[in-house]
Amino acid sequence: MTGMQTQDIYSTDLAGIIVGETAISDVQGERGVLSYRGHMIESIAHKPFLQVAWLLVFGEWPTPHEEHQLAEFTALHRRLNAVELGVLQALPRELHPMLMLQSVIPTLAVPENGQDFGFSTDVAQGFAIAAKLPVLVAAWYRLRRGENIIPSSDSYSPNDDFFRMLHGRVPTPEQINVFDTAQILQMEHSYNARTFAGRVCASTEAPLQSVLSVSVGTLFGALHGGADQAALAMARTIGDPLAATEYVRQCLGNKIKIMGMGHREYKLVDPRARILKPMAAKLCNSGESRRLFEVLCAVEDACQREFSKQGKQIWANVEFYKGAVFHSLGIPDDFFTAMFAMARVYGYLAHYLEFKPVARLIRPRARYVAHHQC
Repeated sequence: MTGMQTQDIYSTDLAGIIVGETAISDVQGERGVLSYRGHMIESIAHKPFLQVAWLLVFGEWPTPHEEHQLAEFTALHRRLNAVELGVLQALPRELHPMLMLQSVIPTLAVPENGQDFGFSTDVAQGFAIAAKLPVLVAAWYRLRRGENIIPSSDSYSPNDDFFRMLHGRVPTPEQINVFDTAQILQMEHSYNARTFAGRVCASTEAPLQSVLSVSVGTLFGALHGGADQAALAMARTIGDPLAATEYVRQCLGNKIKIMGMGHREYKLVDPRARILKPMAAKLCNSGESRRLFEVLCAVEDACQREFSKQGKQIWANVEFYKGAVFHSLGIPDDFFTAMFAMARVYGYLAHYLEFKPVARLIRPRARYVAHHQC
């Protein structure tokens, strides 16, 4: 692209502007397709969590030995040391879990190298931080409730151990299967705002801890990572599936956005929602979880009917039913976005590793608008 062409481009949101190349994931919104490293999301959503994390970071499936290495490394670095615990305990308890993560990530101890496991220093540090995030989230949940922190244990898989540290018990195989799938579905999604924010930070040669902290901070934005919580809050407000149609009509009439419906990238159904919705239907089988799920289904149906009258098509995205899944697993609403961060950290790491060898300082231009004096 020539300098003259660059000057002629103006976009406040960079929509449609190509700012880099990636081999990590491919979002084909017009076709409703998502793939990780060339593998369709439908084919990998039910794989073991750490296998998919390895695929994202290295571009190929791990051998049994490599998978064991990653599991061993993750177990080793799940523990918080005394300094890290001290930092966590010193924070004000009213701090949102996402602000806690953004604050604590730069303080985490990371290995000086990963040679014993065959990892580069960047990979070792990224995996170490990723291993600590579930521990931090579970510990913060218990501290805010005035309960004792439950230490991590290498006798459990990372996500099993997360729930043990959170609630003091290991989930059922069905529950952990749905949680693993939900986490895999939100592990990576190309150049979204939080990933691009990380690239901007990385372009300054800031350390990995800063890059991950910036990405986590961007994820906390109301327009970015909180649709699952907002959708569940909406379902509670509606209260009954029979009230969904009138609620949708009022929202559309007043031009109020229905969180979790539609997606900026996908013009067809979000492939991740197609995977998660039937799993949510099976998991949310009783009590409040079932009622909330049924309200969400009714909202989606009402949206499709109302939009079809305008000649439009709209579907729920992955966030729409994810909140119901997390609720059924006993995760508080304000911790939903932290679940997102626990999964997406592997995507952030993959993009950091891909970008670093070719990084140049990102320095866009601004169009100056002259100040007119009276």
